Amino acid sequence: MWFTRMSEPDDTLDPMSSSKPVRLGDRLRRGSRRAVLGPAGSNLDDLVVITGFSGAGKSTAISVFEDAGYFCIDNLPPEMLASMTELFMHQGSNVRSAAIVSDVRGGAYFEGLRAVLDELEKSGLRYRVIFLDADDQTLMTRYKETRRRHPMAPSGSVAEGIVAERALLAPIRERAELVVDTTGLTAAMLRRKLADELLPAGQPAKLAVTFTSFGHKHGALRDADLAFDVRFLPNPHYEPRLRPLTGLDERVVTYVGRDGALEDFYGHLVPLLDYLLPNYVREGKSHLVVSLGCTGGRHRSVAIAEHLAAHYREAGDYIVGVTHRDIDKPPRG
Repeated sequence: MWFTRMSEPDDTLDPMSSSKPVRLGDRLRRGSRRAVLGPAGSNLDDLVVITGFSGAGKSTAISVFEDAGYFCIDNLPPEMLASMTELFMHQGSNVRSAAIVSDVRGGAYFEGLRAVLDELEKSGLRYRVIFLDADDQTLMTRYKETRRRHPMAPSGSVAEGIVAERALLAPIRERAELVVDTTGLTAAMLRRKLADELLPAGQPAKLAVTFTSFGHKHGALRDADLAFDVRFLPNPHYEPRLRPLTGLDERVVTYVGRDGALEDFYGHLVPLLDYLLPNYVREGKSHLVVSLGCTGGRHRSVAIAEHLAAHYREAGDYIVGVTHRDIDKPPRG
């Protein structure tokens, strides 16, 4: 995320407030050693600073926190870390948990990270530094796979960049609360490890599940993780009074569910999903698309997608969404 201007926190969030907190950035410039917190009423409970080697998995790490509901920022220069923290601590902020990645992509500014962390520590603000590491061969292999330049050696070799980065990161590594060695870990394994070790107890990352209806005659849904063909159910299209309607209409739902066919289908499908979804969570998946396909994508699939979304939304275990790709396509006679 890139910022071009950082407004003063009390001007942005609460222009009528009389409180004016001392800013960490100002204290850095003045060299003040006095601990000053944000105004009373700050909601910030947890601040996580993620850093470490390029190619060690920082993008995966911040996605774990994002899925857990943290306010997340990637590639934030250390000088702006102070400003963002002030904004988070302001009494007008609703941010309770935040995770920020700050690394060598910040260039020369990265060397100021230690000073910023020192000031955060003096302020009494609770924060955690998570450092991601890996052996040289693993980092080199990952860079070869992505074919990207190393930020510490834009015109040199990846090996040279890793050596330079190790020297720069050594002081930050020493003060990390947790050092995670990602050597030999897949992205899914890393997600599980980070969620188990870093997220507050009782706050697992929630799986986002999107139920999507579509019509086979308009083409398959390309991004589906699970696909169910529901064309075996009674088709309202052949009922002239129902044809102009959609699966959002209760009359269509009643027609599709006649003779108990729909309830019987749910009796098989819901237990299957109840088995599959927790396993996807354990695998580290963050988003799952469940597609329901009928012929035109306006009746049966819509009704079923809506029912499943309502069922799992009420259960509260997942972040649930529902979309209908072909519902607005006109029915053909």
